Amino acid sequence: MGDGDFFDSENFPPLKNDTFLRAAWGKVTDYVPVWCMRQAGRYLPEFRETRATQDFFTACRTPAICCELTLQ
Repeated sequence: MGDGDFFDSENFPPLKNDTFLRAAWGKVTDYVPVWCMRQAGRYLPEFRETRATQDFFTACRTPAICCELTLQ
């Protein structure tokens, strides 16, 4: 590994989905990828109340719920 390398590319497994990385590099992608951190806010009562009313994927696909959870 060289001084500027982030990982050893020779031993790194091939990526199965690099859409997020390609978008981050400014390349064209078939869709807009979204980074989601599932554990963010999970200890807050407000977060838990909001999340209790729907499953994870519904929350991800509903902008209003996503916004509410993000602001918490």
